[in-house]
Amino acid sequence: MEYRTEHDSMGEVRVPADRFWGAQTQRSLEHFRIGLGIETMPSEIIEAFGFLKKAAAQANHVLRPEKMTAEKLAVIEKACDQVTAGTLASHFPLVVFQTGSGTQSNMNANEVIAHAANGLAGQNLCHPNDDINMSQSSNDTFPTAMHIAAVRILEDRVLPSLEELIKEFRLLEEKNEGIVKSGRTHLQDAVPIRFSQEISGWRSSLERDGELIRTAAEPLRELALGGTAVGTGLNAPAGFDSLSAEKLSALCGKRFVPAGNKFHALTSKDEIVFAHGALKALAADLMKIANDIRWLSSGPRNGLGEIRIPANEPGSSIMPGKVNPTQCEQVTMVAVQVMGNDTAVSMAASQGNFELNVFMPVIAYNFLQSARLLSESMESFRIHCVQGITADREKMHDNLHRSLMLVTALNPYIGYENAAKTAHLAFEENISLKEACLKLGFLSGEEFDKVFRPEEMA
Repeated sequence: MEYRTEHDSMGEVRVPADRFWGAQTQRSLEHFRIGLGIETMPSEIIEAFGFLKKAAAQANHVLRPEKMTAEKLAVIEKACDQVTAGTLASHFPLVVFQTGSGTQSNMNANEVIAHAANGLAGQNLCHPNDDINMSQSSNDTFPTAMHIAAVRILEDRVLPSLEELIKEFRLLEEKNEGIVKSGRTHLQDAVPIRFSQEISGWRSSLERDGELIRTAAEPLRELALGGTAVGTGLNAPAGFDSLSAEKLSALCGKRFVPAGNKFHALTSKDEIVFAHGALKALAADLMKIANDIRWLSSGPRNGLGEIRIPANEPGSSIMPGKVNPTQCEQVTMVAVQVMGNDTAVSMAASQGNFELNVFMPVIAYNFLQSARLLSESMESFRIHCVQGITADREKMHDNLHRSLMLVTALNPYIGYENAAKTAHLAFEENISLKEACLKLGFLSGEEFDKVFRPEEMA
């Protein structure tokens, strides 16, 4: 492999000749070989840096035209476009477990953009620190990149996947209107419920999760950019924060504003914690829905068997014909991962010491993983499971009419205690509720038939 020599404030470093990064990126590669090739900085953060650096250059051109010249701006913009398009992805090799401020990833972006810009210019025109990082610090750019990436993935991936799943459940609800089945509480038989009502509970839970995510995305629109090293804005011109946020909004098609208090923005990650809490709420509801579906489809002969789900693949290497609820299982595993990520995000966010939180890369990694997994999981669940759910009406009818909790309909006529005696006798002697009620002398056959109408109890 051929190398070239790069230098930084600590001296010279050899860098692979075909790579766009410089000395600081190379030092990070050599010193943090932790999860290399696996736990690398998320692509969403790299794309966010592309937008951020372009917006910053545009703001600097307005506020400091003598330093950010039109010539520099033109090539920086083109280089940033390459970053956001992903064409320079191979030049961003750094791992998550690096400096807690994300300094090395910020410098990775600065070095790559400078190198690409100089290639476009055909001369050594742009310096990573003096030009690409102008008016900035890693301490305000990394939290800014986190917020940009978070808003984009929530609005462009999680919410659209969630809306499609909600739409599918609404269709399922409409298809199953009028089917009455046994309700269940405590995993025990309960009074009747319409299957459409049960589905509406799933749908409504997901709709509420969407509302929570939209609410949680709002504080993420506030950006730390302009606070520089400790929140004072040292070396940034007046108005840089508002102008760069304006430029960034135009580039991303999302609304961003400067954080009202940059000291808070650098050290506190409460907005990310709050937003990840909304993702955890979604994970919790998906866990419940997936579990309901696999319980309802359990069997096919020795379980509840009230619904049928698509048979996507063989379920056993030894039991021929076995089919498992694999889509439900992937959803529940993703939910567990998101819940674990929430613990990591919460603990990392609590480590804001003095003027800076130094757990930001791991916060970004876990947040973005949760959002990505949830989006992909919901898509798979919708396509390969929910779309193919059908009700077994006969099984639902049989389970409903065998339920002892239908005795609740008799409460107004024979009283709670007599109804309880009826249910116990029916269970002990394995007879119907009607037989038990008549045997105990609480109602005549005609009276029983008049008041006992299971389908009307929902």
